[in-house]
Amino acid sequence: MRVIARRIGFYILTAIAAVTVDFFIPRVMPGDPVNAVLAKMQSVIVTKATRQALELQFGGAGTPVGLWGQYTHFWWAVLHGNFGVSTSNGEQPVTTVIRSALPWTLGLVGTATVLSFLLGTLLGVLIAWRRGTWLDSLLPATTFFQAAPYFFLAFLAIDLLATKLGWFPGSRAYNQLDFPGFNWAYISDVLDHAVLPALTIVVASAAGWILGMRNVMITTMDEDYVLIAQAKGLAKRRVVWYAARNAILPSVSSFSLAIGFIVSGALLTEYVFSYPGLGFLMLTAVQESDFQLLQGIFLIITLAVLAANLAADFVYVFLDPRVRQEA
Repeated sequence: MRVIARRIGFYILTAIAAVTVDFFIPRVMPGDPVNAVLAKMQSVIVTKATRQALELQFGGAGTPVGLWGQYTHFWWAVLHGNFGVSTSNGEQPVTTVIRSALPWTLGLVGTATVLSFLLGTLLGVLIAWRRGTWLDSLLPATTFFQAAPYFFLAFLAIDLLATKLGWFPGSRAYNQLDFPGFNWAYISDVLDHAVLPALTIVVASAAGWILGMRNVMITTMDEDYVLIAQAKGLAKRRVVWYAARNAILPSVSSFSLAIGFIVSGALLTEYVFSYPGLGFLMLTAVQESDFQLLQGIFLIITLAVLAANLAADFVYVFLDPRVRQEA
């Protein structure tokens, strides 16, 4: 379809621009990133070849090739998944470090984001359809949770549910004495540690979805086609389905962005709970001036956002007949 083809072309150009920005990040930052990286590589014997490789990657003054040569080398490294080594993680390859943190973020933040969207959307539709009833009393509470920052709810959850009541662990992804493996003892421990950070994300995020979906749903229910459907005597379920199908379109765009930024993790939530996800890893990389790890994380986040938006465009084609007619 022409609409999808145009969008794919747009996202390809955007991805090229993102890689280009990623290339220029260490070159426009103040200071010398090459010396900053070498200063942290205490356990590695720095040879002339090592320094030249870093200068080629970060644009040092001693590199024998020009800017275009550095740019083409960077593209070659990106296409081969070679982002160098992470100085804040014992000189491990950046891809290895990201690969170890990504499943934790996808499991925690991904699941919590999807649950909050489904819960918030369903409650928003229900509150809008039953407006004027006791369900409207839920709105002040949702407004409070929407305005409250993640870390504030995280601290409340730790203080109440972990410290005072002792129902759940308050930090880390699993007991450090456990041996990771595919067994029920380890899996149950991981789930137990994930409850509080997931609850924090769901409560804070669902409030926004509830308010947004309710407001759009109320506006949609005043449209002529909804009133005609009611006048014709269609079943309430069918009328709600027609109205919700159109009201959910703005939420699809917001959800696609939320899905894309899942990769970056809920940075503050992961930091408060010491959860080993990508958001916590990114904060550590900033604190340790780990340029190579930051470049890799930035690129992964950007590509995830673009992929999520492309998926949202496909969903739009399915949900909105007007888009199919334009195509």
